[in-house]
Amino acid sequence: MLLAGCSPSYVLRAGYEEAKILWRREPITTILARPDVDPEVRRKLELVLDARRFAASLGLKVGGSFTALSYVDGTTTLYVLTATPRTSLEPHMWWFPIVGKVPYKGFFDGDRALAEARALHDRGLDTSIRGAAAFSTLGWFDDPLLRHQLAGDDVSLVNLIFHETYHSTFYTRGPHATAFNESLATFVGYHATIDFFAARPADAASLQEARDAWDDERTFGAFVQGIAAQLRVLYASKDEATALVERQQVFAAAAEDFKTLRFHGHRFEKFDDVPLNNAVLLQSLLYTTDLEVFEGIAARLGALRPAVDLIEAAARAQPKEPFEAVERGFARLSAPE
Repeated sequence: MLLAGCSPSYVLRAGYEEAKILWRREPITTILARPDVDPEVRRKLELVLDARRFAASLGLKVGGSFTALSYVDGTTTLYVLTATPRTSLEPHMWWFPIVGKVPYKGFFDGDRALAEARALHDRGLDTSIRGAAAFSTLGWFDDPLLRHQLAGDDVSLVNLIFHETYHSTFYTRGPHATAFNESLATFVGYHATIDFFAARPADAASLQEARDAWDDERTFGAFVQGIAAQLRVLYASKDEATALVERQQVFAAAAEDFKTLRFHGHRFEKFDDVPLNNAVLLQSLLYTTDLEVFEGIAARLGALRPAVDLIEAAARAQPKEPFEAVERGFARLSAPE
């Protein structure tokens, strides 16, 4: 573990923080039985339970997740560190028990995340830290809803349930597994949220918000994939010194292009607050790669479940290159008969 960069103290701290979250759980049904529960809290907790039932109807493995409410100190549950070489989009990898190698490292302590980021920067790597309000234990524990998550809007809350329960349903391993798992969970989360609100006639406003949010996610995904495509050509064709100079031109042009994008909501409005580098870009790519391919498959098959079945089957057949496998499956679907 020491050689792999995952120290015993890190694992113990992670276990301690997870234990705190689990220890503070209270069943949602117990909370709802109280007559003095705030009406808005009651409404959102009932929405969570409805979303759980809908997730189960889609074939997601909900288990006991999101049947309890817990809390953490503050609104940021985790600080996620990503790092890359300065002339590559290949991620720096960390090793963890159970899940193996992954292209990011989570910290419950922001100062420890900053300290490791500085150490990696001193070694010549690009780094980026983002806050995360939620994470999945991939079914190892019954993940609770965290109290601060109730402050979000209905669409984000429901999307959270579907995204995280999908991680417990399907998880592939391989060199590109994290980007594939997260991007596919992004697709499932948004599509399931749209289907959920479409089945609730009284929530027409939320249905439109869900559709707009998915449109924004796809717009942003196409934007960052376009930057990545330019950089991959640059890094493969130029020497390091030239690439370091010319990448700044790509980043500057991307910052200007970002200003021209039109979003329905505010989810991405702070993207350009942080100077762009490979690690910042990689963090976005982990969640937005090939969203248009997934969307194309859903459009061809007409529903979320058959699309997910096809995507999962392709990934299982070729776990080392799941994106390529799914792209080939999409090409076959799109080929004229």
